[in-house]
Amino acid sequence: MAEHPERDVEKVYTVKEFVAKLRRLADALEQQKPFTIQVAGERFTVPTDAQMSVEHERGDAGEELEFQLKWQRASSDD
Repeated sequence: MAEHPERDVEKVYTVKEFVAKLRRLADALEQQKPFTIQVAGERFTVPTDAQMSVEHERGDAGEELEFQLKWQRASSDD
């Protein structure tokens, strides 16, 4: 089994690109299908059983809103 190195990246998109990704995600969720996306050069698939949450953070410098999907990698992933 290949090692999955830790990763924490943030990619900025244009409004048009962001809307397209959200639309594809919403369609996949409605159809109960996995969602495949590429972020900063790495392609991965979000499984249908991913946990979804919305997070809001506020600090002195501003605010942040995150739509999060979390899941465990299957032991057979490489």
